[in-house]
Amino acid sequence: MRRVPDVRPPHPSASTRPPGSPPRREPVTVALSGAEFGWGSSGKLSAVLSALRARSPVPLRFVGLDSGLGRPLLAEHPVERWYDLPDSAPGVAGVIEEVVRSHGVRAAVVVLDGPVAKALEAAGVPTVFVDSLPFLWTEGDRGALPLDATVYCAQRCLELPPESQDVLASAAGLRWVEAVIGTSPVPRAGERPGRRCRKAVVSLGGLRAPRLADWSCYPRVVVPAALEALAAHGVRDVCLAGNLPAGLLARFVEQAPMPLRVTAGALPHRAFLAELAGCDVLLASPGLTTLLEAGSLGVPVVCLPPQNLSQIFNGRSHGRAVGADVRVTWPEDVLREEEALALRVKGEDHALELIYEAIGKAAAATDEERVMAALTDGILAALRRAAGPADWGALTEAVGTGGAAQVADAVLGTVGAPPPGA
Repeated sequence: MRRVPDVRPPHPSASTRPPGSPPRREPVTVALSGAEFGWGSSGKLSAVLSALRARSPVPLRFVGLDSGLGRPLLAEHPVERWYDLPDSAPGVAGVIEEVVRSHGVRAAVVVLDGPVAKALEAAGVPTVFVDSLPFLWTEGDRGALPLDATVYCAQRCLELPPESQDVLASAAGLRWVEAVIGTSPVPRAGERPGRRCRKAVVSLGGLRAPRLADWSCYPRVVVPAALEALAAHGVRDVCLAGNLPAGLLARFVEQAPMPLRVTAGALPHRAFLAELAGCDVLLASPGLTTLLEAGSLGVPVVCLPPQNLSQIFNGRSHGRAVGADVRVTWPEDVLREEEALALRVKGEDHALELIYEAIGKAAAATDEERVMAALTDGILAALRRAAGPADWGALTEAVGTGGAAQVADAVLGTVGAPPPGA
């Protein structure tokens, strides 16, 4: 009987590489997670993932944990699967242990989510924790920080208060990094003397945050004021970026003052950066990642009233760095910032409670019109000042722009796969 040759495909583990070629390496699985607090964490994750894919000498695969708010921003990255996490600490630990086991997770990068970073370390995964707000922490926050993370990447800042220095000194794997930001796929056009302000981006970031009962309060008060001020300033085209509810978005677009043309909606990270590169001015609730990315492009910025504690610090630092008074604050009878800052000694949550309560009162029907009128005047005045001389890149230049690559190298170092040239 003639023997029939075996034409079955080789077993996946069998070698099919040409003679003399290097062995094929199995992908290294990296878990990733960002805090469910605005979109800053997701923007940083996006920048780190881009750097990892560009710098890794071995193939990588990614699995995501939680980060439901930020997943749309990360849609352009090849995250194999996302896992929701329960609210309870034991439940989080159980899910993470199963994900680590089933996917063979070798390393993790976590932005600002202390409990997830701690659970990954407890599951035996070397974790690189990215702390973009080291200036915010006091003794009241110590228990929430993963100070025992394998690598604790603290983003450089203009000033680190003494109380924060004491907390950061406890991080065994502390490593200071430059700004963790993305780069625009579209180069910014050169500035023209006397250029008129025609196109603006209004960035609210991710508006949902833990313990925030009604996250539509902030945009209901701030967005109409911003649009009125932009129209009065001569702007014609506005891109309104943020995760606003569809009904609220439609209302803003339909009721925008003439002759504004408003486009609105959530944007993936690279699309947002492209819009930023093409605008004449940015109005932003002052999240640090957004301010640093705008600075890297030299975009004039007006800081809208703060949504939370860190944005008070961010807006003040930005104004000092660029040398222009372009920060808009809440009316004093809505929020006294010094009161919020005094509460942070007990921990960030105490200050947030005061800020959220103040914004909720500002959006109440009895006070909304008065507050919006005050904000309109403040934003228009800041827009006019932003048209003057300022060093718009100063904040970003002070902290550097190489943080995404530095964090990526830390992740690769934990699995023994340093990038070429390291």
